[in-house]
Amino acid sequence: MSELPLRAQLASVLGRSAASLSRATGRGDGSVIGGRVALKVEPDLLAKLAQGRRLALVSATNGKTTTTKLISQALRELGDVATNEFGANMPTGHITALSHNTSAVNGVLEVDEKYLPQVLRATNPAFVVLMNLSRDQMDRASEINLLAKKWRTALGETNTHVIANADDPLVAWAGLGAPNATWVSAGQRWKEDSWCCPECGGHLKRDVDPHWECPECGLTRPQTTWGVENETDSLVCPDGQRVRLQLNLPGDANRSNAAIAAATAAGYGIHPVRAVERLREITSVAGRYTSVVTMGVEVRLLLAKNPAGWLESFAVLDPPRVPVILSVNAQVPDGKDTSWLWDVDYTVLRGRRVFVMGERRTDLALRLETDGVAFETADRVDEVLGRLKAEQPDITKVDVIANYTAFQQIRTAYGRVQ
Repeated sequence: MSELPLRAQLASVLGRSAASLSRATGRGDGSVIGGRVALKVEPDLLAKLAQGRRLALVSATNGKTTTTKLISQALRELGDVATNEFGANMPTGHITALSHNTSAVNGVLEVDEKYLPQVLRATNPAFVVLMNLSRDQMDRASEINLLAKKWRTALGETNTHVIANADDPLVAWAGLGAPNATWVSAGQRWKEDSWCCPECGGHLKRDVDPHWECPECGLTRPQTTWGVENETDSLVCPDGQRVRLQLNLPGDANRSNAAIAAATAAGYGIHPVRAVERLREITSVAGRYTSVVTMGVEVRLLLAKNPAGWLESFAVLDPPRVPVILSVNAQVPDGKDTSWLWDVDYTVLRGRRVFVMGERRTDLALRLETDGVAFETADRVDEVLGRLKAEQPDITKVDVIANYTAFQQIRTAYGRVQ
């Protein structure tokens, strides 16, 4: 990358110092405060730090952090990668990430959906990676059709290359605004937010999954060159080659994330076989999918922040004999509106031992009762394990599904497991 001007260098140094101090005092990982301090000195720092780099911006409602880590892992085949690995996905976090590794030519930045147009214009990235759009944090997030429109407008003003999931109509419509695109058939389990055409508002026709089209205006699913076959656990490449994924991250959603990551890595010149080999090295993402053993029981942690995320988490649960703990908070990072709980189908949990925790466990309990799911309440994971061990001394595993701050609280209780 090009040499930074003196003012930008000073801003970068002060930001890194603030971040280090934050970590040293136990106030946090420093990603946000470091960026805030740097911006006070140089308001245009993000654009300056991005100059001379080949950046990929990754945005979606679900899977941003995981896909960012997968792409970063693949790109390390080429050398150092600047990335916001702690998930600070707004401009302050991007500044901290790029300041932390000023020598890295390649970078991968997770970007909050609302900030994508702003960051896109500031950084002029080589690639923008788009995966899905669905309802999330309804008390403060923009309506997703409006987000898609903002994405489409911003992409039309740049020369960036889009790598996008063709199976999500909102994402595809946004990506069609870009001058260049690579389309991936990455799947879409949650379809409840995309029955209407984003172009004209007509009802989309979905006779054969994953194809979709609008009979009113003719908008249709783009032709894909990459894909994933969940039945064979394979990545489908543009030349027809199939590469076994064999990931250490569970579920169809992570196969989709891997397909997107491999397509992005190919844009940097990395062969799919080698990219997949590197993706297999990832076993956990910021505590997601981590298993910890406590009281002789393996506790697996799953993050789910919205209806689409809960649906994917249900899909990777262990057999019904394995109990599950559900925990929901409604703090600012979660969104304070819990009405989305009523959009989730919990009937899949019938016949399973279910425990509910968190600040809004009463809301969750009412929802489970309505779906005919028996449940028990608890305050802590170790309390649940104590009950289970007293009744089933041979119990070996429990799954935990929690939304954002509930997940972080549980993760912290286990020492911020990676």
